[in-house]
Amino acid sequence: MRRMKVGVIGCGNISPIYLQAGRVFEVIDIVACADIDLQRARARAAEFNIPKVLHPDELLADPDVEIVLNLTVPKVHAEINLKAIELGKHVYTEKPLATNREDGRKTVEAARAKGVRLGSAPDTFLGGGLQTCRKLIDEGWIGEPVAATAFMTCRGHESWHPSPEFYYEVGGGPMFDMGPYYLTALVNLIGPVRQVGGMARITFPERLITSQPKYGKVVKVETPTHIAGTMEFANGAIGTLVMSFDVWAAQLPRIEIYGTEGTLSVPDPNTFGGPVRLYRPGNRDWMEIPLTHGYTENSRGLGVADMAAAIQTGRPHRAGGDLAYHVLDVMQAFLDSAGTSRYIPIQSTCERPKPLPMGLRHGQIDA
Repeated sequence: MRRMKVGVIGCGNISPIYLQAGRVFEVIDIVACADIDLQRARARAAEFNIPKVLHPDELLADPDVEIVLNLTVPKVHAEINLKAIELGKHVYTEKPLATNREDGRKTVEAARAKGVRLGSAPDTFLGGGLQTCRKLIDEGWIGEPVAATAFMTCRGHESWHPSPEFYYEVGGGPMFDMGPYYLTALVNLIGPVRQVGGMARITFPERLITSQPKYGKVVKVETPTHIAGTMEFANGAIGTLVMSFDVWAAQLPRIEIYGTEGTLSVPDPNTFGGPVRLYRPGNRDWMEIPLTHGYTENSRGLGVADMAAAIQTGRPHRAGGDLAYHVLDVMQAFLDSAGTSRYIPIQSTCERPKPLPMGLRHGQIDA
């Protein structure tokens, strides 16, 4: 299997781990990077020995680039993705797929019409922690899943992120920022969602940046920062979800899955590793389960590599457009429900991605 050539657009805070992926995975080769700030692109290229530094439009048109890896801010994801697809490029984008359903749907339909692959973060569900959880559920260790809880609570990102404004714009907030990790993990473990109901609020209408280099800047908050709700999965399981940038501290689990034969404690879905803990009737305490799969360290880029391998073999890739659109649809539905005080049926659906093979060596995708 050959190494497919990848061009990265967006050289900001998340880019280093993705650029590192070009050295890790056997099926991708990062050949170019671009940013509207060419100085920033040059610095990343020098750091990771990337041969080409281009303007974003130049990268999209570059015949050497087969896969565009879109690491721009969420509000321009759809614009960049659609341009790349129109030019016949495969696209893998950072989460979310888009900031609204219409743009997400256009992106999925455009890729299908053009015959190119569309992938989207997060790919953390392909890490050893969540793949171990998937194996336990598929093998019946907790019986039939009947309920789940998912909690992401923090005080926001303005104290550490160098440019946190986009977290408080429409298309940001805890739901669109962190929701993709939690909802993708749940869909992978339980299956697609049938309907949701939610409530939401903006607790603090302004946020003060205390990180550098924008210390002291005041940010107007445009999107809800505390969302709570419930969801019914297609298989009948009921989930409870809280996503918040308004909480100073909490002692909640990240994700728990409750089954007819036991309970599964799922690791942080924003990571690739463990711990994975299991409780079954008759046990005196929780059992920590050894991880069955690799890629337990920060392996962002795993989804891009899986897509590159899938392009060459013809199989479906795991972090695909249908999954990403379904998660986008569910996230928007929570906000729609909060605004209308009614349950929102989910119009989209997707297949649960196939598990990764066991026993892969580091850098390998297909057994």
